[in-house]
Amino acid sequence: MSDRLNSLLADFHSRLELCVDSQALESLKAEFLGKKGPLTELLKSLKDLSPEERTRVGQATNDAKTAMEAGLASRRAALDKIALDEKLKSEWFDVTLDAAPSRLGALHPVSRVQYEIEDIFSSLGFSIQDGPHCELDYYNFEALNIPKDHPARDMQDTFYFENGAILRTHTSAVQVRAMEKLKPPFKIIGPGKVFRVERTDPSHEAAFHQLEGMVVAEGITVAHLIHTMKTLLKEIFKRDVKIRLRPGFFPFVEPGFELDISCQICDAKGCSVCKHSGWIELMPCGMVHPNVLKHGGIDTDKFSGFAFGLGLDRLVMMRFKIEDIRHLHSGDLRFSGQFV
Repeated sequence: MSDRLNSLLADFHSRLELCVDSQALESLKAEFLGKKGPLTELLKSLKDLSPEERTRVGQATNDAKTAMEAGLASRRAALDKIALDEKLKSEWFDVTLDAAPSRLGALHPVSRVQYEIEDIFSSLGFSIQDGPHCELDYYNFEALNIPKDHPARDMQDTFYFENGAILRTHTSAVQVRAMEKLKPPFKIIGPGKVFRVERTDPSHEAAFHQLEGMVVAEGITVAHLIHTMKTLLKEIFKRDVKIRLRPGFFPFVEPGFELDISCQICDAKGCSVCKHSGWIELMPCGMVHPNVLKHGGIDTDKFSGFAFGLGLDRLVMMRFKIEDIRHLHSGDLRFSGQFV
């Protein structure tokens, strides 16, 4: 019986070396280990042996079966490795080659300038405030010295909701919300988007960006306003920029001014953006009206302040020499991609 088992094992291993694929392995397994294979026949014949021989032959048969199964597993692993190596050879690629070009994202030019301005004002001790786009009439008009019957409301064509709320027409609403939270002295800016019913042209849009500023303390004068604006523009343009103040009427400041900047697109020679005047209206500004301070609960006998509303989109246009404000809101990647 031992000779027969040794012969079977030798025959099995010689046949195993000839197997070159999984199908051949399965055939060999069925031939030697299947229900009609020689090992199964040996196990069936154990009943005819004596107890001592049955134990010895049964153990030897099981050892032979274990050896065959191990041989099949080893050969299958070897064939799998050969197949994998062949696949890797056929599908090989050079990982050292340059990757396909990809476009990097970048900040929108308005965001870039806004963050830069925030950094400038933060370095001057200003805090950054925010307010909702959908605003209450009180914050957008009444608390800014513009009651319901005030003719100044006609200066700003407003988007109204059915419930009486509005889309804010200026970031000046941030002033009132800030005064409700802060106690003087304080310095704040409030950047954000505002909305007006406008006929669009190269310098006007229905939705655009402003940056509100306000300083309240003892002894604040127009000189502080002019110095702050000159410092801001010099930091943004990296050089001295020519400005001018014109008298302007705004209910929330008294006296009020229009601050103009020399057109950086045409070098003050005249173009469609500056309407061929050489000047760009950049921001309304002035000394905060006492009524506005009173709405904020501030003692007007002790404190005064100045405020300004910076046209952020127009400043971006001056910075990057953009000739049409509508480019900033177009969503055109060909335009935005120039500022990567």
